[in-house]
Amino acid sequence: MPAFAEIAIDPPLADSYRALALLRNGDGIAPAPSEISSAVLERDLPMIDLKGLTSGGARERKACEDAMARAASEWGFFQLTNHGVSRELMEEMRRGQARLFRLPFETKEKAGLLNGSYRWGNPTATSIRHLSWSEAFHVPLASISGEDCDFGELTSLRGVMQEVAEAMSHVANTVAAALAERLTGHGAGGAARFPAGCDETTCFLRLNRYPACPFAADTFGLVPHTDSDFLTVLSQDQVGGLHLMKDSRWVAVRPRPDALIVNIGDLFQAWSSNRYKSVEHKVVANAKTDRLSVAYFLCPSYDSLIGTCGEPSPYRAFTFGEYREKVQEDVRTTGKKIGLPNFLKHSPVQ
Repeated sequence: MPAFAEIAIDPPLADSYRALALLRNGDGIAPAPSEISSAVLERDLPMIDLKGLTSGGARERKACEDAMARAASEWGFFQLTNHGVSRELMEEMRRGQARLFRLPFETKEKAGLLNGSYRWGNPTATSIRHLSWSEAFHVPLASISGEDCDFGELTSLRGVMQEVAEAMSHVANTVAAALAERLTGHGAGGAARFPAGCDETTCFLRLNRYPACPFAADTFGLVPHTDSDFLTVLSQDQVGGLHLMKDSRWVAVRPRPDALIVNIGDLFQAWSSNRYKSVEHKVVANAKTDRLSVAYFLCPSYDSLIGTCGEPSPYRAFTFGEYREKVQEDVRTTGKKIGLPNFLKHSPVQ
């Protein structure tokens, strides 16, 4: 009886790793151990009870706003409890996500699933330090409910993703408005909706999987970066692996059941005139087990002008479309994102 070829589920990340490892120029070396996972301190992120903001009195609301603003300034990250996104919904999302990523690699890559939003590794990587050992579906919210968005045999996943997107969108907009109010002094009823230009047609839901990695000692699950949005809301499993930069050193984030992680993006840092921090973060690879996460990205339309909470601002005026184009150009030409320094009024990058 002829042997059947094993169906590949994982993307060919090992092939990419080996090809990059063959490079012998100075940029082809593996990252130093300190860049990956050596002796980092595990910390709890600031924990904030969102109930104080959504159902508390004036004193509780102010205390919650103050705590979020302090965490956004000092950490760029914080965790939320009582956020309204149910454990049952996220468990259902995780099961559907696991089924999606168990599909054959060829199906994920070529079948046009979820509007062809599948991506893996890093196609522009020129060294191991630029390779992300991960795969993802980066889905525009507007396409999830669209008739042309193909879910293949996983038709039930559409409804779950819509529920998750709606729930995370509510969290993201609630937090963003409160953080903006803290800087401007305008209550939610007395100011324009913030952030402007963000709705279900502009934001994204990203389903991530980080496969177990045989080269975990010198490979990133996701390379160090900042997020190019206003705000990110993240639900992760209990595997761990998220690290962020705090006080010029990497800190490992201890997973907390039922908590959502919120982090400030580049656009919010610019809008806040650097009062809130878009902090560099990464995911380290795991040698033994997969890791799953779901992220919601609060993004404006491409023609939205990124304003400021007040003058003077260190940044010149720019649109989200300009920002994205410059990030993509820098990644193509230098292998890494430069980001906000490009848009300083007196840019050292020029």
